[in-house]
Amino acid sequence: MKKYIDLHVHSTVSDGTFTPSELVHYAIEKNLSAFALTDHDTTDGLEEAFKAAYGSNLEIIPGIELSTTWNSTDVHIVGLDIDWKNTYFRKTLSEFQASRELRNEKMIARLQKEGIPITVKLMEEDFPNSVWTRAHFARFLFDHNYVGSMKEAFDRYLGNHAKCYVPREKVTPFQAIHLIHEGGGKAIFAHPILTRLSKDRLESLVNELSQNGLDGIETLYVSYTPADELFTKQLAKRYGLKQSGGSDFHGNNKPHIDLGCGKGNLKIPYEILEQLRA
Repeated sequence: MKKYIDLHVHSTVSDGTFTPSELVHYAIEKNLSAFALTDHDTTDGLEEAFKAAYGSNLEIIPGIELSTTWNSTDVHIVGLDIDWKNTYFRKTLSEFQASRELRNEKMIARLQKEGIPITVKLMEEDFPNSVWTRAHFARFLFDHNYVGSMKEAFDRYLGNHAKCYVPREKVTPFQAIHLIHEGGGKAIFAHPILTRLSKDRLESLVNELSQNGLDGIETLYVSYTPADELFTKQLAKRYGLKQSGGSDFHGNNKPHIDLGCGKGNLKIPYEILEQLRA
């Protein structure tokens, strides 16, 4: 029987709506052989996921998704098979998290200038024990009736070119690759097509990343067209990178995307994980 996996999944510890335990039970229900918990800039959900999977046949791959910036472009690097208890890894990760917190404070200030009475305290009340992303801010705006939809929140306030957008500071994809390697993991360029870079610029970035130790690239992703998949596979081959793939499951925050299968047609065979580890 063919075994399938998902190497890009989020929980309530960042911006998903399933707890790590719920993800485990759902993955078992979906007959997945393995999934990687890759919350944004945090590994805080891994302990719970491992405990929930204990005694089952489901393999939990310890992961993380690091948000970085390259020439004003958001670049996400996924780490797989990381030793999240490594002392150096945890210390450096805390510095990455400080960068995110500074950005969040700046976005709150910009939203306040737009007349929205948002504060750190209110965000903490709505999203306790979470690493905030723009999706949390969008959910706040929607839940408090400042916008009619999550999409409107991004279009008006939070999207890359919207008035309240603040880029991440100081963290580069090269630092992310180094951090993941310090934790013994594999560094994967997540959903490169979503950077919206031209093909030439994207290839230039992949070249630079590969020269700095990048291990792989997401060639299987929920929103890829057949042409996107072909292009990313060509990039992987050209620069000696391994392939990875995932649904980028967020639960109800992305209701059209399901665990393991995306919009219904995504399939990531277990062999992908074996090749990453080889």
